[in-house]
Amino acid sequence: MALISLRQLLDHAGENGYGMPAFNITNLETLQSVMQAADKTNSPVLLQASRSARKYVDDIFIKHMFMAAAERYPHLPVCVHLDHGNELSTCMSAMELGFTSVMMDGSLMADAKTPSDYDYNVSETKAVVEMAHARGVSVEGEIGVLGSLETGEGEKEDGHGFEGKLEKKQLLTDPQEARSFVEATGVDALAVAIGTSHGAYKFSRQPSGDILAMDLIDEIHALLPNTHLVMHGASTIPQDLQALINDNGGDIPTTFGVPLQEVERGIKNGVRKVNIDTDIRMAMSGCMRKFLSENRSTFDLRAILQPGRERVVTLCSERNERFGCAGMADKIRPLTLPQMADRYAAGQMRAVA
Repeated sequence: MALISLRQLLDHAGENGYGMPAFNITNLETLQSVMQAADKTNSPVLLQASRSARKYVDDIFIKHMFMAAAERYPHLPVCVHLDHGNELSTCMSAMELGFTSVMMDGSLMADAKTPSDYDYNVSETKAVVEMAHARGVSVEGEIGVLGSLETGEGEKEDGHGFEGKLEKKQLLTDPQEARSFVEATGVDALAVAIGTSHGAYKFSRQPSGDILAMDLIDEIHALLPNTHLVMHGASTIPQDLQALINDNGGDIPTTFGVPLQEVERGIKNGVRKVNIDTDIRMAMSGCMRKFLSENRSTFDLRAILQPGRERVVTLCSERNERFGCAGMADKIRPLTLPQMADRYAAGQMRAVA
């Protein structure tokens, strides 16, 4: 069972020039599909669970689901990551469950809806880093607030996202502040705000530089060439999945996600972790709608869920291929968390310019 930390996984990605899709898990079927896609493409695996997913599945169940996934595919390196931890206690509880990586999102206060200030973010994130690194666990931080440059609003998905509107400067990561933040906290990965947002309704049109600030990633990477950058809200929201849902009783307005070519551009400029959730939800729910519309007498949940599982395997396999992590699983020599803790203690794992 090859459970590894995010830091080891992203270090390997950085050394070999690829990106890791970070797939959010909602239930057993999404987990099975992600693992099958990784097995099919010989890819390392980055599994994520948000606080709401933990609540929905239940911590004990999610713990054993993730451990079972690693046991079922012992030849694949698997990182288990907490998405958008809101405070130290949330991150600690994930570590106790066996998560090998946590995100401390101090860009918002512990209520996960009120923007914080820089000093608060540094203090809370640094506290998590100290506790996590002593265990060999990795930490992702965030500087800047995730939200839409078109509307100034955030998508409050899974109970996480600011309320109201923010100024444009609050929705874009300041490169100098990013550098100071990494140096002050010692995070292993840094989520940056470039105009992406959670959910399906990211952009009302195909995004260009005024609403998707990819140039900002280039600038941050130039200042922090040894820091692993993270794109949140990076689902592509494929047109065919929108049509699949709407053709089978759904009502999703035309919307646009982050184009794959823009993600690939980011990977060339230091992005090593790319969060994907909505695409999986759309694939599963669209296939369920279609199956039920074509099989009106069915009540077999297995039959209802199977087409969605297959669609998610295809989607995740494509992301593995496009991001360059396909074929990399057997090239990673896993380190245990105690081995990682020793490296942190020896000062070998600082990620600064």
